[in-house]
Order: sequence, then C-alpha cells, then structure tokens
Amino acid sequence: MSRTAGLGVRRSVVTVCRRLYESGLIAGQDGNVSVRLSATRVLVTPAGMSKVDVRAVDLIEVDLTGRRVRGRLPASSELELHLALYRARADIGAVVHAHPPTATGFAVAGRPLPYDALAEMVYNVGPVPIVPFVMPGSAALGETVAAAMGACDAALLANHGAVTVGRTLGDAHQRMESLEHAARIVCAALQIGAVTQLAAADVRALEARRAKR
Repeated sequence: MSRTAGLGVRRSVVTVCRRLYESGLIAGQDGNVSVRLSATRVLVTPAGMSKVDVRAVDLIEVDLTGRRVRGRLPASSELELHLALYRARADIGAVVHAHPPTATGFAVAGRPLPYDALAEMVYNVGPVPIVPFVMPGSAALGETVAAAMGACDAALLANHGAVTVGRTLGDAHQRMESLEHAARIVCAALQIGAVTQLAAADVRALEARRAKR
C-alpha cells in the first residue's frame, strides 16, 4: 500500500470515528474501529482516547497476532475482538465496535432484535445474534464473538454493546447505523403495540437480494 493510499485509509477511519461519536453511537472512550490493510496487517484505533479526538497519526498498525508494527500509542483494549474476526473470516475488511443505546438496550435486556421486522434489516444488516457476556478486552471475548457470529455481519454483545463487520469500512459503519436505527423503530413498535413480522417468502426474497450484493 502506498503512503498516499495509507493516509486515505487512516483518514477514513478518523471520519468513521467522528461519525460514530456525532451520531451518539459511542461516548467518551467507547468503541473502536479497524481496517484490514493486507492479509497480515490491520489498522486499529488507539486505547484510552475519545474517538472524536483520534487523528490519522494516532492509529496503530498491528499484525494478526497483535504485535505492533507501526504507531506510538497502545492499540485498542478490544484488539483481540477485531483480530479474532479477521482470523475467522477472510471476507471481513473492517470491524466497528460501538455502544448504540437502543440496540445495546436489547442486548442488556437479553431480547433478540427481530430480524424479520424490517425489510432494511434483512437486506442491510442480516441476522443479529446475541453473544453471551464475556469480559471486555479478553481473548475469550474475541473467540466467543467470532464463533457466535459465524457468517453474520452484526451481533449484540450481552451487557456490553454491538459489533458490525463488512468487506469495506463503509459497509461496517453503515451496518452499525442501520442496526441502531432498526432497534429504535422496533422499540417504538413495541411501545405502540406489537411487532408485525414480514412474511417468510418476503424474507427469503430479501435474503436473495442481499446475497447478490
């Protein structure tokens, strides 16, 4: 990767960090973002820094074992979560971990977010498993999340937050926004009355469209 391309990727990560903060999907030092640079290298946000303050120069490059290759700051405390997903799936090009309030509310309540309640949920996000609580920052969390997600592109982390992945950083970030938006709509529906599910045939049709993306 050229120096110019590398700077472009770094700036994209910074932009996503700020958008997560401005959208209220993270607060304080919450959340972390990473991008796969190559088969063996990952760029990740630093530990202990509010994402709205992160600059391109603050990002850290590591290998898939977590060894720091480039950067002066310590990598995110959730580095193992990111690395476990990259090791498990070659199709993942980016990972976003955040604490979207309404979606995380479903995770805290232990209540699954209905996959078939919204066409956009089926098409943009896909199934969202709830991963049992494992101590944040641990290698066990990464292993548990990777196993629970399987081929899914989003998951709720019990009593913790959410994680989304994508082939690109844009995909992973948009899925996090879509996940929270869907959670708000479902929450509103529950307050008004009940959630009406899509017909099974419609879900299958949307899944087929999603598979062709």
